[in-house]
Amino acid sequence: MRAYVVEGAGGEFRQVELPVPELRERDVLVRVHASGVNPLDLKIRAGQAAHAKQPLPAVLGLDMAGVVERVGAGVKNFRAGDEVYGMVGGVGGLQGTLAELIAVDADLLAPKPRNISMREAAALPLITITAWEGLVDRAAVHAGQTVLVHAGAGGVGSAAVQIAVAYGAEVFATVSAEKKKIVEGFGATAIDYRASSVEEYVGASTAGEGFDVVYDTVGGATLDASFVSVKRYTGHVVSCLGWGTHSLAPLSFRGASYSGVFTLMPLLTGKSRAHHGRILAEAAKLVEAGKLRPLMSEQRFSAEEIGAAHAAMEAGVVGKVVVEL
Repeated sequence: MRAYVVEGAGGEFRQVELPVPELRERDVLVRVHASGVNPLDLKIRAGQAAHAKQPLPAVLGLDMAGVVERVGAGVKNFRAGDEVYGMVGGVGGLQGTLAELIAVDADLLAPKPRNISMREAAALPLITITAWEGLVDRAAVHAGQTVLVHAGAGGVGSAAVQIAVAYGAEVFATVSAEKKKIVEGFGATAIDYRASSVEEYVGASTAGEGFDVVYDTVGGATLDASFVSVKRYTGHVVSCLGWGTHSLAPLSFRGASYSGVFTLMPLLTGKSRAHHGRILAEAAKLVEAGKLRPLMSEQRFSAEEIGAAHAAMEAGVVGKVVVEL
């Protein structure tokens, strides 16, 4: 099969011929139609993502959408011809999705939403799982709550905004002024973080009470700001970038709680993989109900343009970047 390999840190993509992956009992062989590009892929390629445990040379790519070619002996819920999507490889020594075929643990897959393209479906898995684990699994988001999502026009942020809206919360999202219409289109109230201080937007949005749930998708100073913008006693801060050194005193003085999200854990450890499949199955229902859609880049990339796809992501293009295979 055709695959695309990065030989070393910062290297270019090289087309190679690899053997068709062998199937274990619980595996599904999928023909990849589209491979999503995430910031993590750029970090792995640059040799800057030790937590992903993906030694180079490697086939990169975490997300994909495609069609089942055949299934292992123990697989009962998929069959040849099924359209599927998932976050399935590219870390922990697992083959990535920039290849014609990939052998996938069936637990990681879900049926592709019927009303979107392969390209759109390949944009969803990592960002949706990350948003879902924070909002639904950790914070138990529900109707009547106020939710603040930092960087609401980003990958995880745009998914988080839509999921929170779908669950009935009143949603606010920090963005730059030029991205205001994006989050408003998803049903959130935009907060220009450059024009308003934390105290100002907490006062204007919650009468100074603080938000029930704050989802930090940025890290650093934004996580520190989250600790002082959450509601006292019952508030919950969630972060998918809670790295670095932070003082928990502001959070403790508010009597609030904090949860971290590490989306790669099932891929790296093999544990709780079926939960990722279940999240994507539930997310597909939201997609088909018109409540969740990927924010897509206008640029399209073929298999011969993987390097350009990475360059677009690095340049900060608005919307998800996907390689169509």
